Amino acid sequence: MNRVLVATGGGDCPGLNAVIRAIVKRAGQEKNWEVLGSIQAFDGILSEPTEVILLDEKKVSGIHVRGGTIIGTTNKGGPFAWPVKRADGTYEYADRSDEMIRKLGFMGVDAVINIGGDGSQKISQALYEKGLNIIGVPKTIDNDLQATDFTFGFQTAVQIATEAVDKLVTTAQSHNRVLILEVMGREAGWIALHAAVAGGAEVCLIPEIPYDINKVVERLEQRFNRGKGFAIIVIAEGAKPVGGDVSGQKSSEVGYENLRLIGAAARVMNEIKQTGFEADMRETVLGHLQRGGIPNAYDRILATEFGVKAFEMVLKKQYGYMVAYRHPDIVAVPLKEVIGIEKLVNPDSSLIKAARGIGISFGD
Repeated sequence: MNRVLVATGGGDCPGLNAVIRAIVKRAGQEKNWEVLGSIQAFDGILSEPTEVILLDEKKVSGIHVRGGTIIGTTNKGGPFAWPVKRADGTYEYADRSDEMIRKLGFMGVDAVINIGGDGSQKISQALYEKGLNIIGVPKTIDNDLQATDFTFGFQTAVQIATEAVDKLVTTAQSHNRVLILEVMGREAGWIALHAAVAGGAEVCLIPEIPYDINKVVERLEQRFNRGKGFAIIVIAEGAKPVGGDVSGQKSSEVGYENLRLIGAAARVMNEIKQTGFEADMRETVLGHLQRGGIPNAYDRILATEFGVKAFEMVLKKQYGYMVAYRHPDIVAVPLKEVIGIEKLVNPDSSLIKAARGIGISFGD
């Protein structure tokens, strides 16, 4: 019996279950293939006792409409940085990658499909260089992975953010307020840009275009007449002023190394007030609502295509590669060519130009 193991790493994302389902259903069309799922990324392999489940067609039936991942995920630690508690209560990090590879061999695992973002695919490449048969599937709501036109989960996050803008418009109009919506994306402004255009915001602040607060206020003043009017600002969590930095704080969570980006909306609201702009303002942080719940049809379809392609790459022994979408095709690209390179919004892109064309200010 041949075995492929599936792991979902990093933050959760709409469409993960659709990928898992597609892998299992495609594997079911081949003889002598079994699909295993590692609980909480590679932690399931490294844990004692091992936490691995059999993924068969009964287990994955209907899961494509569910958010999250039935095998769990984590964005902490991993095979190259397993947290080990010292006697004094502090932590050190151990490299358990060789141990994990040996364990997978003992389990009869022929190949691994690792579904995750940039951090997860860096792990994929490092494991491949150690001899593990591994294939990557790109996943992130931030849409910031190179070599793929879109990552699954992004379109659902944009839909949720757009619906939030739609709801904020009515309350902003009722109270003559400026309402500021903070969305995810880390160093990339894809969610903010798409939601601002789709929702009809007046201002969109993204990491790729540092803003001048006076330019922001100038656009707001166009919307207000003697205290009457309203406006919507969509700000990406990684947005920053000209000459300034992002709003965030170092995480105290064991094994989590990323800077926690928080406070962008509150900061820009305070900056606007300091200019003397007098309209009422409120901020809304959309947070993890963007990555939860039911994936939309687009993400279900893209995730399904990714899952089928990933298993077919296993059949071809096309290891060390990642599935990618390059319109209109689903292709395979070398992992080493895509990791560590963020796909950011091009300030000269057609969508930025379209946004400017309908009057959206980027504060520049």
